[in-house]
Amino acid sequence: MDLKRDFKASKTALATSLMRAIHTRLDRNPLIDDSWGDRIVPESALRMFRDAALFRMDPASQAKARAAPDSVVDTSLRASPAYAGVIMRSRYAEDALRAAVADGVRQYVLIGAGFDSFALRRPEFAVDLEIYEIDHPATQELKLHQLRGCGISLPRSVHFIAADLTTESLASALARTKFRSDLRAFFSWLGVTMYLTRAANMASLRAVAGSAALGSELVFTYLDERAFASDSAVFEELRRRVAAVGEPFKSGFDPATLAELLRDTGFELIEDLGERELLDRLDPAHSSGLQPGRLAHIARARTLAH
Repeated sequence: MDLKRDFKASKTALATSLMRAIHTRLDRNPLIDDSWGDRIVPESALRMFRDAALFRMDPASQAKARAAPDSVVDTSLRASPAYAGVIMRSRYAEDALRAAVADGVRQYVLIGAGFDSFALRRPEFAVDLEIYEIDHPATQELKLHQLRGCGISLPRSVHFIAADLTTESLASALARTKFRSDLRAFFSWLGVTMYLTRAANMASLRAVAGSAALGSELVFTYLDERAFASDSAVFEELRRRVAAVGEPFKSGFDPATLAELLRDTGFELIEDLGERELLDRLDPAHSSGLQPGRLAHIARARTLAH
């Protein structure tokens, strides 16, 4: 395995895939069932996460951790401030997708798909969908390499689109496929906006609206922009972690003005939930053990007439 290729792939995509697997293995009453991270994240990436976790520990904790090295990555990622949000956003997006499919939508576009495993986990759900996974070539190359190594062959309805959306438009990327812009689609854009500038996010929203038929839906996550001016130790720790792997946070949105901003880009806001509201929705008894944060949101929007 080419380590250089591994580490050109998105570190956060690898981490979130592992988080979903950890949640499935270790948390009580998990909200999702996704063990694929344990199979398709390469060992070289696990070593990278293990080394980073050990580096953050004091000597006494390092010695204890080295005595049980297999649990170091699990413990570290489970303690991440992003952990609960990663799990809940996957469940929320797929619940919203299910509602869209029940309403006749047959196209699912994952922007920044990373190591998403929907088509692997939910074949009975995915069978009637044309699924378009869009991500940076390095991340997608590694994912496909790992799938081949597991002997996995996906159905023809799953389309992988290697695209750097900083240099190619979403419309251009989709035009290379059988995607139909005259039919409604469901778009997910999870764990991406915080790594883009405000200008890039606005351009991306307009690009999705411009590529989608009237009534298409988009689910996306974002950080409350107040986080960047807060003195939250939790946020600063998360900010340091992502910056350390070369993927720094760059921007957020104001929940109070999100609806207006979305109208300006071609969307109407359906709902906007903070993590605490999201946990109450998905796990009213709080039986999963997830600890929601205060600064991350998930929004659902619908395209307006062009």
